[in-house]
Amino acid sequence: MILFVDMDEVMADTYGAHVEIYNREYNECLTLETCMGKEVWHTVPENRQTSVRNHARNRGFFRDLNPIADSRSVLKELNDNYEVYIASAAMQFPNSLEEKSEWLDEHFPFIPWQRRILCGHKHILKGDILIDDRSYNLTEFEGRTLLFTSPHNMNTNGFERVNNWKEVADKLL
Repeated sequence: MILFVDMDEVMADTYGAHVEIYNREYNECLTLETCMGKEVWHTVPENRQTSVRNHARNRGFFRDLNPIADSRSVLKELNDNYEVYIASAAMQFPNSLEEKSEWLDEHFPFIPWQRRILCGHKHILKGDILIDDRSYNLTEFEGRTLLFTSPHNMNTNGFERVNNWKEVADKLL
């Protein structure tokens, strides 16, 4: 079976990075709890929203992300049981291509470059399962979809949801 896995907010903690960078830049104490159900930039003053939206355009942003808890161990096991591909809409931030590849080399070396799809739209993916945090990526997928919980999608309904990698393991292993 072919399993596609998104990177940002599924394997890599981009949301937490936005909050951390914002707090450092503005000497604030923004928390994930404050952001629940929203994008980070929707929770900050309007005159700071562009700065938050531009974090992902800064060199090093994608290279320095923390892996989501248990993603490495569960993906290693999934990789032994599925044909696992990483599918990331990296073209949105062209500088992320190299950084995401290097990040995967460091944190997920068992997934070779031949199984990394750094693309634009994900509607072209054809496989059995897609794990993603964005509902718009799941709506067109013809296989089974798993919505990976992130603060921004707390209010999204209509998809089979997984809250963490242990739940992914329970459903797929």
